[in-house]
Amino acid sequence: MTIKNNVLTQNSIEMYSSDVEGAKALVEKYAKLRAEIGKVIVGQDEIIHNTILSIFCQGHVLLVGVPGLAKTLLVNTIGQALGLSFSRIQFTPDLMPSDIVGTEILDESRQFRFIKGPVFANIILADEINRTPPKTQAALLEAMQERSVTVSGKTYRLQEPFFVLATQNPIEQEGTYPLPEAQLDRFMFNLMLDYPSYEEEVEIVKNTTVGRDAKVEPVLSPEEIVYFQQLVRRVPVSDHVYEYAVSLSAKTRPHTSSAHDWANRFLSWGAGPRASQYLIIGAKANALLAGKYSPDIEDVQKVAVPILRHRIIRNYTAEAEGVSIEDIINELTK
Repeated sequence: MTIKNNVLTQNSIEMYSSDVEGAKALVEKYAKLRAEIGKVIVGQDEIIHNTILSIFCQGHVLLVGVPGLAKTLLVNTIGQALGLSFSRIQFTPDLMPSDIVGTEILDESRQFRFIKGPVFANIILADEINRTPPKTQAALLEAMQERSVTVSGKTYRLQEPFFVLATQNPIEQEGTYPLPEAQLDRFMFNLMLDYPSYEEEVEIVKNTTVGRDAKVEPVLSPEEIVYFQQLVRRVPVSDHVYEYAVSLSAKTRPHTSSAHDWANRFLSWGAGPRASQYLIIGAKANALLAGKYSPDIEDVQKVAVPILRHRIIRNYTAEAEGVSIEDIINELTK
């Protein structure tokens, strides 16, 4: 398989003799990935699983967690294990769009030359994305959607695979610019990073205070990742699974014919069709990583919370009664 001008050639799907062989290889590669990442990252199994899953789904992740929980280390480690280039962008109020996508300069020969910004990498960590104004946020979000940037009328393709993990601090909101719902919808997953357990924190402290650095070996190449992304798209899905995913999204839309009672009571806005699409593609990838060749309803349920969490909006009643987004989603999936 080859990548030419950052675009896959047609023979890219011929890496394995069959899709079944490719699916078996993905399970083996996934086990090796988890082992390599486990050399550095202690715990956070669900976060790691969903982050890797979103890469194979060609999705992006919004990670919400307090400072000091190794978000940067996590993304950097995953990038090393996947054999991908990594860029970290610290979002600040004075960050400009050109600081992300790049800018044109006048070189010694009096010709304009484009200098690529940090967005030209495989994995982008957008640290505290809500600390920069909407104009700069939009520069990254456009790249996420279009997989390209346009500067002075010229379009530049981004490297494939391309994955953005944006972080937000849930406790410090002063001087921030919250992402609108339409922009939040660009992210496949909204993952909540929690504190490690007592045992995990003891192991973290032991591993990080002895001056020993673990070396992470790459398990996959960019070409293999793109192949597996294509493989996920080709996974067959039964009609009843499609119908369950669409009905689950429809249940979140208050005051419609398909609305669930909890949606009418606790939600002011529901999820759009993109949620249904991500529920299916996420279920496909989850099934493959579990060694199955087709997803079932349980696979849809396993990805429902991080996919729907940022796509439905609670009303005042839910807030007053202490009903969380997760409570509502879990009720809808029963």
